[in-house]
Amino acid sequence: MHSENKIPDKFYFKIGEVSDLTGLPSSVLRFWESEFSGIKPKRTSTGQRLYKKNDIKQIFIIKNLLYKEKFTIQGAKQFLKSKICKKNRQPETVIMDQIRNELKSIRDLLV
Repeated sequence: MHSENKIPDKFYFKIGEVSDLTGLPSSVLRFWESEFSGIKPKRTSTGQRLYKKNDIKQIFIIKNLLYKEKFTIQGAKQFLKSKICKKNRQPETVIMDQIRNELKSIRDLLV
């Protein structure tokens, strides 16, 4: 079994290759594809799935959440969604949140 750091340097991987890399059965990969929006393999004209490195990295993250951290599928979805939301927030939003929290603390002291 490989780790996330040992993903070969190529553009696309067939589902069997991803299964070998991650140690997960193909059926699990197909199921996770339907459950997690971060896994989006490209389809060939014959319907074969082609995974990119980012898909495989996402699979390793999900595998860790479910198998090591013992998240439920729903919990893993919420965790990933919150990480994406935090990553996409603008620095101004973070600063405004800090100011808002500081003002609330001051208000609470005065009341």
